[in-house]
Amino acid sequence: MPTNHKIVCFGEVLWDVLPNGARPGGAPVNVAYHLMKHGIDVSVITRIGNDASGKELRKIFSAKGIDTSLFQVDDKYETSRVLARIMDNHEVEYDIVRPVAWDHIEWKDEFIPLLADTDWFIFGSLASREPGSRETLYRLLDQRCSKVFDVNLRKNCYTRELIEDLLPHADFVKMNEAELELISGWHRSLDTIPDQLQFISDKYQLPDVVVTCGAEGAVMFSDGKIYKQAGLKVTVADTVGSGDAFLAGLLSRLLNGDVKSKALEYANSLGAFVAGKDGACPEYDAPL
Repeated sequence: MPTNHKIVCFGEVLWDVLPNGARPGGAPVNVAYHLMKHGIDVSVITRIGNDASGKELRKIFSAKGIDTSLFQVDDKYETSRVLARIMDNHEVEYDIVRPVAWDHIEWKDEFIPLLADTDWFIFGSLASREPGSRETLYRLLDQRCSKVFDVNLRKNCYTRELIEDLLPHADFVKMNEAELELISGWHRSLDTIPDQLQFISDKYQLPDVVVTCGAEGAVMFSDGKIYKQAGLKVTVADTVGSGDAFLAGLLSRLLNGDVKSKALEYANSLGAFVAGKDGACPEYDAPL
């Protein structure tokens, strides 16, 4: 199901070390995998260590069909490992080891034509935690293309100043319910998700903001309208990567020309599907 659409993802690639073993992951590559499954041409800008675990990550994601030609190799810093713990409510807590290779993604002039020819550039907050990758990200954000900010707040890996500086660069923002409450609460105490979304949109001049609400579904604020999608009942295996699948599903359907309510419905179903599977990148045929 190939399309003519192109997307570039920027940020971390890593090993999620779970109680039952290590799995390849990182939000940008998870999103890229699901976009690729929907026929979208995806490039991932990231950095691995010059070590066996980095070589294995490249091998795994290449086998899944992801273009790894922009995986930089670092001779000083090792490939990232994240210690993940699944809680009783199926949410995941992360201990993100630092510094690692993706903290030091370098600027390349080849990024300029790459972004000039992309539909969307997707970036997150996690890879902005250290100066090296943060400086590269800001140069990428200076390029003329549509930008998607996948907010990914992790303990000791962000500041309010950083998030408030990144938000105005985005044309589209995705976050979870806790992140929405935190960011809107920096300025005003609001009781409902629609009010929080509208405030975020107005405050940072964001045309589109979507929030995932776990089992309760998702809500989107776009062009002054609220779109709501109820959650789906699913037997949860783990929630690792379900938000990444949701974002990829939403963007793929919007690029396909779906109306926003239908795109949100599909994104919700894809996120629920992944939550019912082990790991962030299960095998499946798209569209669901």
